[in-house]
Amino acid sequence: MKKVLSYLKPYIPIIILSIAFLVGQVYTELSLPNLMSEIVDRGILSDSSAEEKYACIKEIGIDMLLLSVLSVACSIGSSFFAIRVATGASKTIRRDLFARVNEFSNSEIDKFSTASLITRTTNDVTQIQNFITMGLKMMLFAPFMAIGSVFMAVKLCKSLAWVAALAVVIVLAILGGLLLIVLPKFKSLQTLVDKLNLVSREELSGMLVIRAFANEQHEEERFDEANAHLTLTMRFVQRVLVLMAPVMQIAMVGLQLAIVWIGGHYIDAGTLQIGDMMAFLQYAQHILISFLFVSAIFVMLPRAQVSANRIAEILNTEISIKDKEDAESLTDVKGTVEFDHVDFHYGDANEAALSDISFVARPGETTAFIGATGSGKSTLINLIPRFYDVTSGSIKIDGKDIRDVKLHDLREAIGYVPQKAVLFSGTVDSNVKYGNDTEDIREVLEVAQATYVYDKPEGIESPVSQGAANVSGGQKQRLSIARALAKKPPIYIFDDSFSALDFKTDAALRRALKEYTDADNATILIVAQRVSTIMNAEQIIVLDEGKIVGKGTHDELLESCSYYRAICESQLSKEELA
Repeated sequence: MKKVLSYLKPYIPIIILSIAFLVGQVYTELSLPNLMSEIVDRGILSDSSAEEKYACIKEIGIDMLLLSVLSVACSIGSSFFAIRVATGASKTIRRDLFARVNEFSNSEIDKFSTASLITRTTNDVTQIQNFITMGLKMMLFAPFMAIGSVFMAVKLCKSLAWVAALAVVIVLAILGGLLLIVLPKFKSLQTLVDKLNLVSREELSGMLVIRAFANEQHEEERFDEANAHLTLTMRFVQRVLVLMAPVMQIAMVGLQLAIVWIGGHYIDAGTLQIGDMMAFLQYAQHILISFLFVSAIFVMLPRAQVSANRIAEILNTEISIKDKEDAESLTDVKGTVEFDHVDFHYGDANEAALSDISFVARPGETTAFIGATGSGKSTLINLIPRFYDVTSGSIKIDGKDIRDVKLHDLREAIGYVPQKAVLFSGTVDSNVKYGNDTEDIREVLEVAQATYVYDKPEGIESPVSQGAANVSGGQKQRLSIARALAKKPPIYIFDDSFSALDFKTDAALRRALKEYTDADNATILIVAQRVSTIMNAEQIIVLDEGKIVGKGTHDELLESCSYYRAICESQLSKEELA
């Protein structure tokens, strides 16, 4: 909570203004009962003439009207500044959360689910915003009002003070019991919201698979289960909290009856005036309402505390992959990539995902990686842009350890095409220019075999919907490749980026890609499942269970690596192998 409340420091001047308006509101609220008492005693029940009573009522009535207007103005002012503080702090928290998540490496992202990160950035921040808004209004207003009302009530009639005190004790005992019942449930609400978001996200993103397996009923049951848990918990909380309103209503009515009953005896004895009793009644109600406000804050506090802890968990997460304090700039990159006895483990895994990986990828050459599923191909190339850091050994670019250079410079030198093509909502033009806002993208679209966009009515301004649902798998891969080519980096990484292409398009793209990258003497690293995609590479690295079992050209590996030959025989005919 301290981490989150620190975001209020820049708003201290505005908070002071809000408090000033609250003090003004409290002053006017406390002044009104006295004026009401004066109207009753002097303007209605006195022995003065009708003209004097009228003048008294008029004078005090105008004062009451002005105080009421001032009270409304102060209430609006305090609410305005409270909302400004809450929304401003929430905006900053959301910004910092998003920026922090952007700094996460894959290790940190694996620690939190995507659904949880979304919930923390939206729902949890909203809980904090609501708490700040209500806190600045109620948490500050209630003590001022309670203290002021107690002082004014005792000043008016000490003999009735015990009635108000007894009512407060009873109400606090009841509210305290309700809060003790409901607090544990509040702590589980955000976790249940996470679960519901997770199920919703999986079902929406996997809708085609669900329909293909005719498994809608199962998914509905999954959603209903998560929804039911959240609903039951929320229902229990709301049912308990809804008891607060009738409890307060009973307390109010009981307090009024007690004050009128006991006060009536004092009036009959001549020790209390009717107006003072009515004013005391107002102050007593103010005291109860103040404690109700405080209880409302304590109802919101547990959920806000849970949300604050979840937000702080993100903000306090140590970034495992970041720039060193003395990180060097990486400029004039030639493109030589060297793996020197690299080992890598995922988290606390017992077995290494990669073991003793050593090779050199040179500018102007293509280095390809092939192997069975799970052999470590994608893991290996994900180490180059430092999505993960090596466990031991080193990766160097132009002789510099990538851990010693700035992350921005490192990734600026790489054109990366992921295994799962990702496009952003917008247009073809905005997606291709994502890495480099070049004026003409026709050349890279031609190399990527994506000139089909010019046949559409909107051309390169053709829309790309959310999740690229209106683009086929092959089109997404070609546009992803075009996006990397537009960047014109010295190093290209293609992580199985040709799998959705037909053989004809694959061959045409590889020929055009060779010409395009040779002009810049770029280094190309390709992960592929098809032998035909990589057989012309200057260096092919064969992986099996995280280890290099073969290294060389296609012809050399056919002679020296039985594992590679078995892969080739499963894909190529004898004539092609010959």
